[in-house]
Amino acid sequence: MDGCWHDSFRHVITTHICGDTFDIEQLKNVIDCKRQGFMGVTNVVNYLTNHDHNHLMAELGNRNILGEEAFRRAKLGAAILMTAVGVPLIWMGEEFGEYKPKTQESAKIDWQLLGNDLNRGLLEYYKGLINLRKHNHALYTENIDFIHENPQAKVLAYSRWNDEGSRVVVVANFSENFLAGYNVPNFPNAGRWHEWTGNYDVEAGNDGIMIDIGPYEAKVLVWQ
Repeated sequence: MDGCWHDSFRHVITTHICGDTFDIEQLKNVIDCKRQGFMGVTNVVNYLTNHDHNHLMAELGNRNILGEEAFRRAKLGAAILMTAVGVPLIWMGEEFGEYKPKTQESAKIDWQLLGNDLNRGLLEYYKGLINLRKHNHALYTENIDFIHENPQAKVLAYSRWNDEGSRVVVVANFSENFLAGYNVPNFPNAGRWHEWTGNYDVEAGNDGIMIDIGPYEAKVLVWQ
């Protein structure tokens, strides 16, 4: 078999985004599928949901996580989906916050959701990450280093890279806390990095990088 649906990715990422649990080893195992015995990048299809499961918005709503809070967490899930080792799958409507629970009956996508600012914002976020994945070949490889782990703050950072010098670092905050001036040591390169989702530059020094990270937020930093 060349590849398979990576259902443990969906389960682990969903429970962490919903705040049900926090286990760094579980996160590392699904972000880097090789830790589960898979051969590499084309052997797993990662997803936050598919036709067998509820949309992420339904999972969040079942826990009374709604509105801006739900969309913030959905963006965290999207950032991990699009930067993990493996092939990402986006189930129809997930990219703009479709919320209807799974059913065996006909359930058409609610395109009117795109009339809402939050839904359009999530769509633009997905489009930006898709553009990054298409053009940054660090995300084509199976190369990944987990460069920072902080179980107390619920922060995990990892670096994707290729031999030609492309590099992407993801710093993910799985807590409800705003982390001001958070220091990430062991950064791959000192110099100028571009935060992809917010479209600004930040300097990394020899002792790491200092950034503000919102609750349930991922920073996606691209080497310049």
